[in-house]
Amino acid sequence: MTNNPNGRKPGVPNKVTTGMRERVNAFLDENFDIVQEDFKKLEPKDKLLFYTKLLSFGLPTLKAVEHTGEVQSRLDGLTETQLNELITKLLNELEQ
Repeated sequence: MTNNPNGRKPGVPNKVTTGMRERVNAFLDENFDIVQEDFKKLEPKDKLLFYTKLLSFGLPTLKAVEHTGEVQSRLDGLTETQLNELITKLLNELEQ
């Protein structure tokens, strides 16, 4: 959030980003057959590199979970027995 009271409201897409994304998508759509043919000509390692870079645009990125001091201080306050119970509970939930 910025300090600009006349700025864009949260959740409203950025017009420049939206416009650029539309142009890039149009370019990719128009040139997909060419890109696909060029992909077939690549060496296996280059194919893998290209494919993994392309995946970053097709899959949502995972954000790192931020560590907060509050969580750490709460964990520090638990006894070893409480920590073991918490770990067991979490593992049981993962198995379900």
